[in-house]
Amino acid sequence: MEHQLDWALAACGRILRPVVRLALAMGVKHPHLEVLLRDLLLEEATRSWRKQGVAKPNISQLSVTTGLNRKAVTSKVRAPVDALPHTEISAAAKTFTLWLQMVSENQAYQRLPITADAEDTPSFETVARLGSRGNVHHRAILDELVRLNMAAEQNGCAELKVDGFVPVDDLQAMLAFLGDNGRDHLLAAVSNTLGEQPRMLERAVYARGLGLQDCENIHQLVRERWSALHHELAGEMTRAVDRAPSGAKGRIRVGIYTYYEDDAAPLAPVVAPKREEKTP
Repeated sequence: MEHQLDWALAACGRILRPVVRLALAMGVKHPHLEVLLRDLLLEEATRSWRKQGVAKPNISQLSVTTGLNRKAVTSKVRAPVDALPHTEISAAAKTFTLWLQMVSENQAYQRLPITADAEDTPSFETVARLGSRGNVHHRAILDELVRLNMAAEQNGCAELKVDGFVPVDDLQAMLAFLGDNGRDHLLAAVSNTLGEQPRMLERAVYARGLGLQDCENIHQLVRERWSALHHELAGEMTRAVDRAPSGAKGRIRVGIYTYYEDDAAPLAPVVAPKREEKTP
């Protein structure tokens, strides 16, 4: 299609604008992003060739696919180290989700003894053991939740303080959630755009020309509805994990978002550079 490249670049510009905003706020410079983009191009090109049955694409194949010269391709000698934790394996997040699920069914569980003498008495130790599958000591998990200001400890009891696992006091954890949530949201949209199967749920509803207070009211409505859906999904996912066969590798992330702003002075759109037309 004649304008496919221009359309794709325009979509990438919209997607990358908040990424660039984050990068600038965190002190990331052009050379850092250039290296990152090169490495991602090569990783995704390699993945694409492997999907076509090429186990180990050669330098020429990667160069043609990415537009990088052969020297740039060969300069990538090893995969970059990911400095962020993976949110789906966080013992604190899993324990928090299970605890929140219990509270939704019985408010009395918002405050639990850290340990209990009787096995049939609910305790934070029991919740942490179930949430982490026994892989992390309950004391370490509680210390992490207290550090994140999501739980409080007093007189031998642990108390849940918030209704969502949002580690605002931990920049590394917040960046990890931003990366994982943003990645999977975009993967769903990209998968649908490329016509891959199955089709993923990726929907949004939007409006323009309303007051900021009405925006906030709608925001709170979404929060309330999400809270109920969150508990239902967490329960179903827990049961699905429990009945999964040994060695199952499937993963799923379900999310929701709301964003609003005063759009009185919208940013100018990213204009893709015009391509030079070659004449025969």
